[in-house]
Amino acid sequence: MSEPRKILVTSALPYANGSIHLGHMLEYIQTDMWVRFQKHRGNQCIYVCADDAHGSAIMLRAEKEGITPEQLIANVKAEHSADFADFLVDFDNFHSTHSDENRELSSMIYTRLRDAGHIATRSITQYFDPEKQMFLADRFIKGTCPKCGTEDQYGDNCEKCGATYAPTDLKNPKSAISGATPVLKESQHFFFKLPDFDAMLKSWTRSGTLQEAVANKIAEWLDAGLQQWDISRDAPYFGFEIPGEPGKYFYVWLDAPIGYMASFKNLCARRPDLDFDAYWAKDSTAELYHFIGKDIVNFHALFWPAMLEGAGFRKPTGINVHGYLTVNGQKMSKSRGTFIKARTYLDNLPPEYLRYYYAAKLSRGVDDLDLNLEDFVQKVNSDLIGKVVNIASRCAGFIHKGNAGVLVAGNAAPELTDAFLVAAPGIAEAYEARDFARAMREIMGLADRANAYIADKAPWSLAKQEGKQDEVQAVCALGINLFRQLVIFLKPVLPLLAADAENFLNVAPLTWDDHLTLLSDHRLNPFLPLMTRIDPVKVQAMSDASKEDLTASDTSAAPQGNGELLKEPLAAEIDFDAFAAVDLRVALILKAEHVDGADKLLRLTLDIGDEQRNVFSGIKSAYPNPAELEGRLTMMIANLKPRKMRFGISEGMVMAAGPGGEEIYLLSPDSGAKPGQRIK
Repeated sequence: MSEPRKILVTSALPYANGSIHLGHMLEYIQTDMWVRFQKHRGNQCIYVCADDAHGSAIMLRAEKEGITPEQLIANVKAEHSADFADFLVDFDNFHSTHSDENRELSSMIYTRLRDAGHIATRSITQYFDPEKQMFLADRFIKGTCPKCGTEDQYGDNCEKCGATYAPTDLKNPKSAISGATPVLKESQHFFFKLPDFDAMLKSWTRSGTLQEAVANKIAEWLDAGLQQWDISRDAPYFGFEIPGEPGKYFYVWLDAPIGYMASFKNLCARRPDLDFDAYWAKDSTAELYHFIGKDIVNFHALFWPAMLEGAGFRKPTGINVHGYLTVNGQKMSKSRGTFIKARTYLDNLPPEYLRYYYAAKLSRGVDDLDLNLEDFVQKVNSDLIGKVVNIASRCAGFIHKGNAGVLVAGNAAPELTDAFLVAAPGIAEAYEARDFARAMREIMGLADRANAYIADKAPWSLAKQEGKQDEVQAVCALGINLFRQLVIFLKPVLPLLAADAENFLNVAPLTWDDHLTLLSDHRLNPFLPLMTRIDPVKVQAMSDASKEDLTASDTSAAPQGNGELLKEPLAAEIDFDAFAAVDLRVALILKAEHVDGADKLLRLTLDIGDEQRNVFSGIKSAYPNPAELEGRLTMMIANLKPRKMRFGISEGMVMAAGPGGEEIYLLSPDSGAKPGQRIK
């Protein structure tokens, strides 16, 4: 028998500036299921994480709430920890990047990089808020778009016309924090010389460490040429001061991944069986895996391995990247009640139902996963209650009534138990590959076979026949053993069901290898209901509560100037003739795709009846999976003068509404509309 593997696993660090929602939970549940599977198989698998607790956003929120940043991150950590625990995410350690361990490791790694010649310094010019006495990141600057003249646009991109620009190109720039007019000011910044690691990264990213789609994306950046990475920020900033550089702080993304190491080091101090160097030293033979979302691939697959290489540490064995979560086929929406916080879900539904649904949908790829709430109800009720739990509930009563709760010896259908044994390696292989959907399909296929066997034997009918009691006990004993096998296979996904089943079965905690044996001449405990069906009313209540969260915490106005909530002013009046000149047409979206190099644009190919048009639209933040738009009708201004953009010619404008960011909604005509039809 092979030696148990030594594995260290992390998930991306949640930012300590807000609540966990179901999109976040996709990653932590995925990781937890994989870790539980490894432990189930007898491997030493350590799962660590931490709150990402640094940055300007946390400093400003704490100031707004009248508390210290330390108080804010402590409050958020308590909330995050409770949400994770109640979703059965079993960290070996959940720490914080604002820790002594992280300060020491960040300083060590920076110093090693500096001493090896991988740090450069140079002056840069940035906008500076004279009222707040701080340099402003792009997202904290607003002004008038230099291309189309739209007011109140962010410092790097216009949400109306999609133009990208430098913050210094904005007209009438204002600080989004204080409302003051920013001034340009020079400051010395520190840069990590990422190009030093070009050859290593080209080799490492093609070594099987990344999924193929991720490696291909990284190759685009590598082929375009790596740039030095700005790793410093000026005071005031909530983070760690750079050694020997007063008033200069590590950029949050410098110390965030080092938080993985820090959390593990904190655990090692409390676990004498763990050795930090055995997992992080250059010659480590342990396995190291990061689970992350596709939005932070560049930090984990370029900056992070280069930092580790330059500082003399080992690099990850694998980086497992997943897609985004959509709900009912669309981006999560507060107004639709589908932007669901973890706690709102937990207030209405059991955690294992979502764990199972995610497992049933998660492949090893980077495709987005859709939580369709109707399908969620149907699948959980059908698979977990109708198939798995149904086996135990069908058989337990006959065993307690007919044989005092004792399973008889023997195997009534060896061909069926053999089928379960034959399927086990494939299920294990699917778990290992993170192809949870395949594992769930194979497990439910076995459940179907077990139910078909019980239905065919019909112990409820046999029990009424003279001389058939032994057969009833044999059939039901096998049924309970098949249920036990299914529980073993599902335990990484459904740990509570497994614990309740272990109590009913009167057995010690089940391990993977227990599927090799059957219970015989074994007494069961009384059977209690293990799961109940989802009531669709509960799902509706969850959605309604999410809408109530929006009502309680958000308004339609946006903070401006000194932070007061002001309504957006109306645009200047136009006469009717100007309005009537707009040719508004129904358009069919034939194709929707990302635009390489554009942060907020989608390229839409539109059918307007007698011709096709190419339109660029700044709606990427609301539709991260653009393919979901294909085949949908929308409305476009067809007589807008074509505009030459950096990415091509835009031949019109689609109509959308919303406050921006994730809350953008393409307008659609009523049903029955046809492409090219004019809207009057």
